[in-house]
Amino acid sequence: MALAYGLVKMLTELQTTLTVLLVAFFLTLALNPIVEALERRGARRSLAVTLVCLGLVGVFAILAWVVVPPLIKETTQLVENAPSYAESFTEQEWVQQLDHDYQIGQKINEQVTEKTTDGAFVSQVFGGVLGAGKAVASGLFQAFTVLILTLYFLASFPTVKRAVYAMVPASRRPRFVSLAEEIMRRTGSYAIGQVIVASINAVCSWVMMTLLGVPYAAVLAVVVGFLGLIPMVGATIGAVIVAIVAFFVSPQTALVVGIYYLIYQQFENYVIVPRVMQRTVSVPGAVTVVAALAGGTLLGVLGALLAIPIAAGLLLLYEEVLVPRQAHA
Repeated sequence: MALAYGLVKMLTELQTTLTVLLVAFFLTLALNPIVEALERRGARRSLAVTLVCLGLVGVFAILAWVVVPPLIKETTQLVENAPSYAESFTEQEWVQQLDHDYQIGQKINEQVTEKTTDGAFVSQVFGGVLGAGKAVASGLFQAFTVLILTLYFLASFPTVKRAVYAMVPASRRPRFVSLAEEIMRRTGSYAIGQVIVASINAVCSWVMMTLLGVPYAAVLAVVVGFLGLIPMVGATIGAVIVAIVAFFVSPQTALVVGIYYLIYQQFENYVIVPRVMQRTVSVPGAVTVVAALAGGTLLGVLGALLAIPIAAGLLLLYEEVLVPRQAHA
């Protein structure tokens, strides 16, 4: 009992470290097929890893170049236009009716006055700002750590695999190697497929928002792309965020955005995803839902992201190992 408690406590303390290692390993599986493709074209492993990592850094640099200038400009515009947005909102007939019936404006003013004169509340806000700054710094450090670990994992991946395979009895090694390589290949293909699907969603969203005149189109497109990496719910969350921003342009624009995403989701589910994911393991819908829920409960967004390829690997073991063994039992 004491051993189990100590193990659980140790895993809890190491949760951040384990998460960083898991993300780095997942990125390694996603990038390794690209490295191996460069090796097949005659590049040394070290050069292939360097080129892939430079390409990865270049992609993030391009994203920063696309997002940061519009983000600064549009955030400044948002701050400058916030009073007019608030005034336009309060001039809506239904808002004025609510204020007349329930004195919402007066209650908000009373709460604001009370909180701003409360020293304890101001201290909590200041502490929250410092905490947010620490969280951002910690996130940047962890991202840098993940990048370095991914570099090391990619460079030493063949050596690590050979060391692991050597631990398997020689009589079972060929079968073990075959299954392990297939699981890693499909997991990497799944990760690359998710990135492609999310990127298509982001580009199409940017075009749609630009045509409709939705503000912050570049920033929102990147947000939609990153959320699209989350299975099942990510694309829906991105669509809701875009619709909320479009609502401040006009309710009609928000309606058009909603109709666009309803149509696009069907196109993505039945055309884009099958074509992009045709080389990965097909996971039944029920298994996808259960895996994503279980992964999200255990590890949050990261768990939901990793749950489907893990479920695909387990399904492969079921189909290639358990079922044939039971058939010959």
